[in-house]
Amino acid sequence: MSDVLCIYYSRSGRTKKVMTEIAQALDAELVAIRDGQDRSGWKGYLRSGMEAMGRATRPIRPLNTEKTLEEYRLVLVGTPVWAGRCSSPVRALLKRRGLELSRVGYVLTRDMERKYEEIYEQMDLYTAKEHLLGVSLRPGDVGYPFWRDEFIQKVQQLLNR
Repeated sequence: MSDVLCIYYSRSGRTKKVMTEIAQALDAELVAIRDGQDRSGWKGYLRSGMEAMGRATRPIRPLNTEKTLEEYRLVLVGTPVWAGRCSSPVRALLKRRGLELSRVGYVLTRDMERKYEEIYEQMDLYTAKEHLLGVSLRPGDVGYPFWRDEFIQKVQQLLNR
C-alpha cells in the first residue's frame, strides 16, 4: 500500500498522462476524479471553461482509494488549467474533501507558456494546510521532462525527511 496518492481530473487525457508518469515514478496510488459530465468536443470545452470562470462545481463520484485521505503521507492533486483556474471537478473535490488534506502538493497542466502558479493559492483556500510543493507543466514542451523529473525529486526529498 502506498503512502502517496495521486488524484487528478483530466478532460483530454493530458493530465492523466502526466499524473500516471508521476505516480509510476513514486510508486503511488493513482485515482481519477469523475463527475459524470460530458465534457467532450467544443461544447464540453466551453462548458468546462464557463464553470471554471464562475467557480461552479457539480457533484463528483465517490473516490475509491486504498486509505482515507488523511492517512496518506502526501496527496498530489492534478488539474488542467481552465480559464486561469483549476478545473471545476478538482474544485468540487477540494470544496467537499479539502479539509482532509493537510499534506498536499499540486500538479497543473497547461497549454500556455504562462505558469498560472497563482492557482496554488486558489486551491489552498479549500485545504487544511497550504500546499507543500507544486509544479506547473506544459506537456509536449521541450522542458517538460526536466520539470516533471525535478518535481518528482522534490517529492522524494520531502518524503525522505
